Order: sequence, then structure tokens, then C-alpha cells
Amino acid sequence: MPLLLTFLAIVLLIILIAWLKIDTFISFLLVSIGLGLASGLDVATIGKAIQKGVGGTLGDLVLIVGFGAMLGKMVADSGAAQRITDALIGLFGEKYIQWGMALAGFVIGIPLFYNAGFVIVIPLIFMISATARLPLLYIGVPMLSALSVAHGYLPPHPSPAAIASQLNADMGKTLFYGLMVSIPAIAVAGPIFGKTLKRFQPKPDADLFNVRPRPTSELPGLGISVVTALLPVFLLTSMSVVKSAIPDNKFVALMAEPYFGMLLSVLFAAFTLGIQRGMDMKAITKSMEEAFKGVSVILLIIAGAGVFKEMMTAGGVSNYIAESLKDADISPLILSWGIAAIIRVCVGSATVAGLTTVGILSPLLIHASVPPELLVLAIGSGSLMFSHLNDGGFWLFKEYFNLSIRDTLLTWSVMETIVSIMGLLGVLLLNLFV
Repeated sequence: MPLLLTFLAIVLLIILIAWLKIDTFISFLLVSIGLGLASGLDVATIGKAIQKGVGGTLGDLVLIVGFGAMLGKMVADSGAAQRITDALIGLFGEKYIQWGMALAGFVIGIPLFYNAGFVIVIPLIFMISATARLPLLYIGVPMLSALSVAHGYLPPHPSPAAIASQLNADMGKTLFYGLMVSIPAIAVAGPIFGKTLKRFQPKPDADLFNVRPRPTSELPGLGISVVTALLPVFLLTSMSVVKSAIPDNKFVALMAEPYFGMLLSVLFAAFTLGIQRGMDMKAITKSMEEAFKGVSVILLIIAGAGVFKEMMTAGGVSNYIAESLKDADISPLILSWGIAAIIRVCVGSATVAGLTTVGILSPLLIHASVPPELLVLAIGSGSLMFSHLNDGGFWLFKEYFNLSIRDTLLTWSVMETIVSIMGLLGVLLLNLFV
């Protein structure tokens, strides 16, 4: 019966989100209440589960995601993203331009959320394609695959950060392992797959194609752009190692907290990309407020997924599933990847797919014999599987490049599938050594 209830709940969730187009948070709430009633919970218990699901899931994740959005907006608005891209393209030259685009997309993608990063890099892709006289997708896919990998694999992006929090995974280790897994995924889905796309000749809207980046004289310096964009990576990974070596030091313990590292990164960016470049605090504060508004919907989705997870726990559904699967002859990494991939294909949202998978499997995964950091990456890569017509990213790519649905499926959807499968293979390989 619990398995049937879970199946029906997920089907109902898909219908509400993908077919009826009801708000994702409201859909999660309705399905969770229905699941609670079907599981025999009384109204008071359902209410407590909703409160615990929202509060327990968001917690300090609000700070991590919020500060990440603020940092990304300052990196974008200041021109630091453009400076990094220009430098990497100049370094790699036309012969290896695809690898330069991939690296630029990855560096930019770490602090920037996917949609914001996409809009920022599109003018750069158009400009470089026209200047180098190379096909748009040949240039664009390496950069966009890197953005996608950063979005699906790496904290402080909302889904991997939330999954890490739910599974009690170390955020620094998750980021470190994620960087290792990202390299082959980007290489195959980006430059290697991109070489096969020269036959596609999209003709984007002339107004979009004529967008020009800002003059070099208006951009911040390369060194400060790179340091500011990558400061969270340095703090999260290095402090995790230092904390293991000095576990009882209060200062080190504070520095190792992901929310504090993100706060320091935002303050550093406010100074280097804001105050030092002539912005006043009022303008910087307004920019930060706008950035936080942009992720409020994502936080609500995460909260809704937290309610669904908590309702499954309160109703005993999660424990039943965990008991049923604990003796199954399948790796928890493959299992979690597969469930995330199925939900992603059905719902379209990587965030919903990742967090719903955690809700279904959390009792099993928390006691799994593999590192929780690898489970985060397995779920994250599964949540990127085969983006198609029910995913906003699919339409963003289609409309900007002015492709047919068929050609978008043959390019974007295949790229996302490669990213997902390579992520799983990378995690399975890494599991042999950690």
C-alpha cells in the first residue's frame, strides 16, 4: 500500500505541475496533504509535518541560496563574467575555442544560477561566433553544458545545496567531488559533442544577434573578477579540509560553515565589484534585494519538496520504501540517479526531481554504505536527464537560438542526457577511490 500511495502521489504531482500548470509549491502542498490523509495521519500531525518540512528544509539553506544569488548578480552586473570570458577565449585561441568556452561557462556558472547565466553568456556566444565565423551551436553548446553541470552538481546552487543538507553531506566535500566529476561531463557534453553540431545552422533573431557586450574599459580587472567569482569555491573546499585537521577551533568551525563562507564572499564582492568601482551602498543593497527576489520562487519549491518528504516520513512511507529496498541488489548511487532521472523526464524541473528523490529515499540513503556527497552528485546528475518540452531550459535554448523543436531535441536534449549519464559514470568511478 505505501508503494502504491507514493506512486499515486508522484503521478498526481506530475499532473498538477505539467498538465494543469498549477504552481509547483501549491502542487507539493496539495499532494502532501493528500498523502498524509491517505496514510491515516490526523489533521494536527499533518499540520506539524508541514511546519517541520518547511522549517527543517530551508534552515540555513535560505542564507546559502540567497547569498549565492547576490554574489551571482554582482558578478554579472559588474561585467566580471564578461571579463573572465574574454580572457579565456583570448588564452585558448580559435583552435581550442570550444575548450575556452567550456571553461568560461564553468567559472561563470559556479556563482550564477542557470537562467541568469544563460542570459549573460548568450550575447558573448553570438559575438564570438560572428567574430570567429564559427557555427553558433559549435561555440554555444560547450559553454551552456558547463552552466548546466554547475547548476545540477555544485553547491551553492539550490538543488545540490538542498540535497546535501537533507542527506547531511559535507558541503565542501560535495563541491570538491563535484568539481572532479564535472570535468569529464563537460568535456564530453561540451567540446566533444559540440563538434558534431556544425551541420545545424540556426538563425537567431537579428535584435538578439546584434546585442553587444560592454566596452573593455568599463569592465573590472581580470584578477579581481576571477577571485571574486571563485571565492566561495576556495572557502567551501579549503575550510572543509582545515576543519578536519583542527576540529576544535571555533574560528575555523565558523569559517567552515557554508552560509558564513557565502556571506564573506558577498561582502568581498560588494567591496571589489561595487564600492571600489564607484557604486554607493544604496545601489549595492538594491541589487542584493533584487537578487534575493529572483530566488524566492526556487526557495518555495524547495520548501514544498521538504513538506512532501516530511509527510512521507510522518506517514511511515519513507521507512517502508527503505525497508523494501535495503536488500535490493542495486547500488544506492544507481537507484537514486534512476529515480531522479525518471521524475525529471516526467516533471521537467531538475530541482523538483532532485528533492522529490530525496523525499522518497532519504531513510535508505542516510544509512547507505556510500559517501553522502556522492549520493548528492548522483541525484544531481539524474535530475538533469533528457530535458524536453516540459522544461523551461528547453524553451530558453530553442527560442534564443531559433531552432525547431526537432533540432532542439537533437541538440539541447542530447547534451543534457550526456551530462546526466557522464555524471553517473563519474560518481561510480569516484566511489572506487573515496
